[in-house]
Amino acid sequence: MTMPTTGVPTTATTADVEILRTRVAELLAAARRRSQLLTDIDDAELTAQHSPLMSPLVWDLAHVGSQEEIWLVRDVGGREPLRPDIDGLYDAFRHNRASRVHLPLLGPAEARAYVAEVRDKVLDVLAGHPLRGRPLVDHAFAFAMIVQHEQQHDETMLATHQLRRGPAVLDAPAPPPGRPLPREEVLVPAGPSTMGTSSEPWALDNERPAHVVDLPAFVIDTHPVTNGQYMEFVAAGGYRDPRWWSDVGWRHCVEEGLFAPRFWQQDGSGTWYRRRFGRVEPVPADEPAVHVSYHEAEAYAAWAGRRLPTEAEWEKAARYDPVSGRTRRFPWGDTDPTPGHANLGQRHLQPAPVGAYPAGASPLGVHQLIGDVWEWCASDWHPYPGFTAFPYEEYSEVFFGGDYKVLRGGSFATDTTVARATFRNWDHPIRRQIFSGFRTARDARPADLAA
Repeated sequence: MTMPTTGVPTTATTADVEILRTRVAELLAAARRRSQLLTDIDDAELTAQHSPLMSPLVWDLAHVGSQEEIWLVRDVGGREPLRPDIDGLYDAFRHNRASRVHLPLLGPAEARAYVAEVRDKVLDVLAGHPLRGRPLVDHAFAFAMIVQHEQQHDETMLATHQLRRGPAVLDAPAPPPGRPLPREEVLVPAGPSTMGTSSEPWALDNERPAHVVDLPAFVIDTHPVTNGQYMEFVAAGGYRDPRWWSDVGWRHCVEEGLFAPRFWQQDGSGTWYRRRFGRVEPVPADEPAVHVSYHEAEAYAAWAGRRLPTEAEWEKAARYDPVSGRTRRFPWGDTDPTPGHANLGQRHLQPAPVGAYPAGASPLGVHQLIGDVWEWCASDWHPYPGFTAFPYEEYSEVFFGGDYKVLRGGSFATDTTVARATFRNWDHPIRRQIFSGFRTARDARPADLAA
């Protein structure tokens, strides 16, 4: 039988389980290689706090190991704790990011030794576990949860690298070249479509359950808003005109002195430059804009006579096939992402130019929905109808409500194990250190429907 890449069938044979074990081991190893790459720097850089918005990198490293020990060594494996004395130090809810540098954290050498010891125990647990028997372990869910947790922290650590000062310590090849797209926007027809999932074995609780959403017709950009387009907003005085901003957004813009996306600076000739992982370079006009907050995205959309898409609109544009009426796993179909589909996994250290991934387009012709930049949506962060917290409330449930806004699609820093078309991210609308961009939408007009 054909093995899915993200789970094991209910009627799994011994061979299926062995294939799954091998796959999980590979994903654990890939996540750890990335963590090691991001923490293979001078000890002083590893223990420094490069921004109060972020933890010291050494905290993230040991936190990854602590969570892996708690869930896979102790819970799934039923083994004796390795370091119960550090549980509190690496509890993300007990200590905010700004305070973590002052904790008695494990030093770099001790942290590396700890995560290596935990991994050895985990691989031993994986080798002998049947990977079924209760929801936490069915389809190797707990192992996949830990893989996704480490990869999410890797993206967070990459954001910390972007915030650090000093010479570049990371490198990656440039993304593929872009190409012109035939249209700037497309109509998404009215009607029902499925949102969320009840079948992805490694989907997290906030992605569940699948449910039908019936939307009116709308029009959406075929690509994220580019740096070149955003420069027009800046040049038009967008940061000096409160007409385009919400009241709270304008207040934040004034108080923080915002004038352009984070890491942009303009020289005397009017040329915009950006700092990217220790390098200063001209801002490329054809790449999606990145490091913009929700407030900035909302203001740009208003200036352009448009709006941000809702989360439901974004997902329909990404998954709906108007020919078959079916909802796909990804914009391009049901197969997992490959390097030809999307800019993911830190293969490149920047968004790719518009049109760089034609194989990743949706049936409606919407490009780069997965990877490149997280896309702000107009929706607040709420659970789906029928939501059930699993396996712990602190992953999603405690964050519902408040002022959080939804982001979708992943970025160039997001791993393929996380970058599902159903995956939901959220953050405060002021955040700019994350790899966030956006695309715009508008309500359909009679002329759109008649075309």
